[in-house]
Amino acid sequence: MAATGRFADAFLLIFFVFLGFTSSQTPHKRFEYKLSFKGPHLVQKNGKIPFWDYSGHSIASDEQVRITPSLRSKRGSVWSTYINGHDHWYIEVTIRVTGRGRIGADGLAIWYTKTRGLDGPVYGSSDRWNGVGVFFDSFDNDNQHNNPYVLVMQNDGTKSYNHANDGLTQQLGGCLRDFRNKPYPVRAKLEYYQNRLTLWYNNGMTPNKDEYELCMQTHNIHLEKGGFFGVSAATGGLADDHDVLSFLFYSLTPPTSDTTGKEGMITDEERQRFTGEFDEYQQKFEKQREEYVKEHPDAQVETEFDAVFEREEERELRLIFEGQEKIHKTVRDLQRKLDEIIGRQERTLSLVGTVQQNMPSAGSVQAASGGGGQPAAPMPIQRHEVDAVLTAQRELTQGLRDLRSKVDTIHNRAATIESNQQRQIQGQGQGGQGLDPDILPELRDNLHHVKRDVSSLLIQRPGSQQLSCPQIPEYPQCITPVYFLILIFVQSAAFVIYLTYKSRQEAASKKFY
Repeated sequence: MAATGRFADAFLLIFFVFLGFTSSQTPHKRFEYKLSFKGPHLVQKNGKIPFWDYSGHSIASDEQVRITPSLRSKRGSVWSTYINGHDHWYIEVTIRVTGRGRIGADGLAIWYTKTRGLDGPVYGSSDRWNGVGVFFDSFDNDNQHNNPYVLVMQNDGTKSYNHANDGLTQQLGGCLRDFRNKPYPVRAKLEYYQNRLTLWYNNGMTPNKDEYELCMQTHNIHLEKGGFFGVSAATGGLADDHDVLSFLFYSLTPPTSDTTGKEGMITDEERQRFTGEFDEYQQKFEKQREEYVKEHPDAQVETEFDAVFEREEERELRLIFEGQEKIHKTVRDLQRKLDEIIGRQERTLSLVGTVQQNMPSAGSVQAASGGGGQPAAPMPIQRHEVDAVLTAQRELTQGLRDLRSKVDTIHNRAATIESNQQRQIQGQGQGGQGLDPDILPELRDNLHHVKRDVSSLLIQRPGSQQLSCPQIPEYPQCITPVYFLILIFVQSAAFVIYLTYKSRQEAASKKFY
C-alpha cells in the first residue's frame, strides 16, 4: 500500500513538472493590426483598405473582400503594404467559397512571399514565387477524384507550379477537405514557429470558431522575415465566389528566462521604438496646438483636455440619459397606440349598444302577443344588421360632410357679397352704384333654411332608418308550345327554300360555262 502511494506521488510530480515545462515553452502571442484586416467597417471612405491593396477583379465591401466574383476567367488579389518584421508568427484566415454547381474552379491561395505577387496563372498570382503558399484547390485537373484539396507548397523562385497534377508532387503536405458551400465560414490557421510549419483547418460545419483539426505539419522550413502576406483567387470555365472575411496576424515571441511567466511583456527594442514614436507624436501635437492657439486666441479654452475629452462619470450619465430618453419615447408610442385601440373599441361598443337598444321593443311585442307566458329573450345582433348600421352611418356622415362643404361655400360667398356691398355703399357718394339691399335678407333666409335642415339630419339617429330590400323583378313568361312549333316550322321552310334557290343558281352557272 505504501509502495502504491509513493508511485502515485512520483507520477503526479512528473506530470506537474512536464506541465510546467510545456507552459514555459508556450510562445507569447500579440496581435499586429498593420498586417490584418476584418469587418465591419473594412473599407474607408476613399474605397481603400488600411495597410492593404487589392487589385484585379477584387471587390471590397464593408464586411468582406470578394477576391473573385462568380464569373468566368476572373482573377483578383489583396496584398499587405507592410512587410513582416517577425521571425515567428501565425495567421488566421476566414474564407467562404460558394457556387451554384457541384464542381467549382479554380481556387484560392494564401501567400507569404518575398515580393508581392502580380496577376498570374497560379490562383490569380504570379508563378515562380519565393516563399510559401496555401492552396485551396477546387478543380480536379488530373481527374483523380481527389478535389477539393488543401495543400501547402514552398518555392525558392525556381519552380513552376504543376497544373497537370494539381501540384501534388510539389506539396509539403495537405489534406482532402471540401470547403465549398458550407453553412459557416471556413477557417485556416497557419503557424510558423522555430522552423516548423503547421496548418490547422476548420471545416465550417459548426459555428464554433475554435474547432480546428490538424491538416499538415512539416519541420526544417526556413522562412525569412521581410516578406508580404496576400490572398488571391481565380476562376476558369467554372466560377465560384471567393470571399475573405478576415485576415488576422499574430506575432510569436519565444519564452526566455527574462520573460517566463510575464504575460504581455515586450522586448527592450520594441519598448524603445514605441517610446520614440510616442515622443515624436507628442512633440508634433504640442507644436500644432501652439500654432492653433496663436491663430485662434479666442478658442484657447476649448483646446483644454478637460473640455475636449469626456470623463468617465459624464459618459455614464450621458448613456443613462440616452437610455431613459429611448425608454420614454417607447412608452409614449405605446400609450398612443393604446389610446387608438381604446378609441376604436369605444366606437364599436357604442354602435353595438345603439343596435341593442332597438331590440327590446321587438321582444316586448312578442311577449305581449304570447299571453301570460314567460317573456322571450331578445334576439342576438346579427352581422348583417351591424353592417347595415355601419353603412347607413357612413352614408349619413358623407352626406353631412357634403352639406357642411356646401354651407361653408354659401357662407363664404355671402360674406364676400356682404363685404362688396359695404364697399359699394361707401362708394355711392362718389357716383357708384351698389348691389340691391333686398338680396341680403333673401340670402339670410336661405342660410337659415340650410342650417335647419342640417340640424334635423344631425338629430336623426342612424338606427332609426328603415332599410328595405330591393324588389325582385318579375320573371318573364315562357312562350306556349303552339308558338314554339310554328316558329320551328317557319324556320325549316325558310331553310328548305334557301337550299332550293342555291341549287338552282349553281345549276344555271354550270350551264353557262
